[in-house]
Amino acid sequence: MNKIHQAFENGKAFIPFITCGDPDLETTAAAVRAAVANGADLIELGIPFSDPTAEGPVIQGANIRALRGGIKTKHIFEFVRELRRDVTVPLVFMTYANVVFSYGAEKFISTCAEVGIDGLILPDIPFEEKEEFLPICRQYDVALISLIAPTSANRIGMIAKEAEGFIYLVSSLGVTGERSEIKTDLRSIVELIRANTDVPCAIGFGISTPEQAKQMASISDGAIVGSAIVRLLEKHGKDAPQYIGEYVKSMKDAIRGE
Repeated sequence: MNKIHQAFENGKAFIPFITCGDPDLETTAAAVRAAVANGADLIELGIPFSDPTAEGPVIQGANIRALRGGIKTKHIFEFVRELRRDVTVPLVFMTYANVVFSYGAEKFISTCAEVGIDGLILPDIPFEEKEEFLPICRQYDVALISLIAPTSANRIGMIAKEAEGFIYLVSSLGVTGERSEIKTDLRSIVELIRANTDVPCAIGFGISTPEQAKQMASISDGAIVGSAIVRLLEKHGKDAPQYIGEYVKSMKDAIRGE
């Protein structure tokens, strides 16, 4: 059975996103372990891609740095295999359809299952086109995670009914990146999601402060943070894991209400 549900079993989940290979895989591994040690419930691992259309400048920069460093998908699979020796929280990949296609969809998804990846987020695949990957994901028990955006409108219930793993609720229109405030009426979207499924729902895009994380987790099942963490990697490089651990603790404490 897929273990993504474990991330949501002990209250509100905190989900950090980390781009693999920025500045190198050793630092990525240390950052993941620091995040887990400080309360991260699930980790999103980004596989670098040359045209990451959902990403803002911070994560785009991380993709470019990782690719310039020679990172390839095969290296990331080996990295996850090694990570799984001691990291037990659910792990999901976030990447783009081209990465999966170029590797070979069945080979990619079966290798995900083999090394211990529990889910797959493909932000450039619309709900209506997920059948290209869904049967293979189900065959190998890798959850194909659905995204719901403020523009999903009358499709929200339909997407929610068929969701697996968890639902990634996009807080705002546009690309990833820190925002000073989130104005979308997310509460009503979460209510509609919950009317159609028991699958947990976590909110991402734009969250960077403990106050925002607490607010988002109060109306959903968890908060997802990427750009603020990737910015720490950009600023501190190989020394970033210590700062990431401290940041994750502050976010998790806020979600818990501590």
